[in-house]
Amino acid sequence: MAAVAAFILSAAWYAVFGKQLAGLDDAYAAVGSMPAWKVLVELVRSLVVAMVLAWLAVGIDITDWASAVGLGLAVWIAFPVVLLTGSVIHENVPWKLAAIHAGDWLVKLVVVTVIVSLWR
Repeated sequence: MAAVAAFILSAAWYAVFGKQLAGLDDAYAAVGSMPAWKVLVELVRSLVVAMVLAWLAVGIDITDWASAVGLGLAVWIAFPVVLLTGSVIHENVPWKLAAIHAGDWLVKLVVVTVIVSLWR
């Protein structure tokens, strides 16, 4: 369930920010539906994220939503924010593009962590 939630949230996020993305990076300029193999890859990626977050939540015994939100925020800062900041600094990725991706990861990581923490 958490993997599907992550997939749906990301799809909605990028649908909302699609025009901004297209203006920032040619890779997002193509309009059309995503090929089936990419959908499958995204679902697998979401499953991996959900499984790792579940493993972390169980390992630290997180069972309430506030602690789950805290874990989601900590993981967000430690990984996507750090990686995306590096891409802005070292690869000249536009900060607006990185911010859109960071926002997606923030929503996804917090929601997935809450789901996997409270589901058990």
